[in-house]
Order: sequence, then C-alpha cells, then structure tokens
Amino acid sequence: MLAYTHLGEHGVLWHLVAVAGAIGDPPERDTYTRAVRVIGLAYVANIALKYVVRRARPLLEGLPPLSPTVSALSFPSAHATTSFAAAAVLRRALPAPPLYLGAGAMAASRVYAGVHYPTDVAAGAALGTALERLLP
Repeated sequence: MLAYTHLGEHGVLWHLVAVAGAIGDPPERDTYTRAVRVIGLAYVANIALKYVVRRARPLLEGLPPLSPTVSALSFPSAHATTSFAAAAVLRRALPAPPLYLGAGAMAASRVYAGVHYPTDVAAGAALGTALERLLP
C-alpha cells in the first residue's frame, strides 16, 4: 500500500500510464496527451486550493503518519485529485473499472498512511472529476 501511495506523488503513476499510452497506442495519442495536461493542471489547481483552505494534516497521538508529505496542508488530497482526473480522461482509451479502482485505491492509501482525512480524499476525487470536464 505504501509503495503504491508513493507512486501517486505529483501524479507520477498516471503520467507514466499516459506516456506509455501515447507511445504504444497511436490512435488514442490525443487522449493520452490530454491526460498528461489535465493531470498536471489538476495538481497545480489542487496545490492552489490547499493554500486557500490551509487545513492541517491529521495528527493522531501514538499513530505517526506512515508516509512523508510535501506540505503540512491536507485539503484536498492531491493524490485523489490527480488520480480521479486521470481516470476520467483515460477512460476514453482504457477500460474504466480498473482506472477507477486504481484511483480509489490511491485515494484510500492516503487515509491508510494517516496523512489525510476521508473528506480530503472525497473532495480530491470530486475536484479531479470536475477538472477533467473543465480543462482542455
């Protein structure tokens, strides 16, 4: 679970999937290049929103976080945002169920690691899904 959550930093896992698709599936190259763009923009939008909301990460006495974080800010989860944005774009070229299963697992891994509240990942999932619809 922790190895998987580390792959989600900055949307790296999803960028790798999109780049591999762009190389290996030329008829769907536009979808994969859009995925790279949307994942990157979703990450930037997420970080901007974190600095507006400024919610601190969970601190549970006797239960330290299992994963390092880029910042002390929690809401919304960037892992969830980038994962659900990626799943929403990539479903045009790949089967949706495994994409959303992977996105859901990535979001859940952040709660498991003790670095997000469930509402952080729910908001991130909603934000990523909305951004996919709004971004070019």
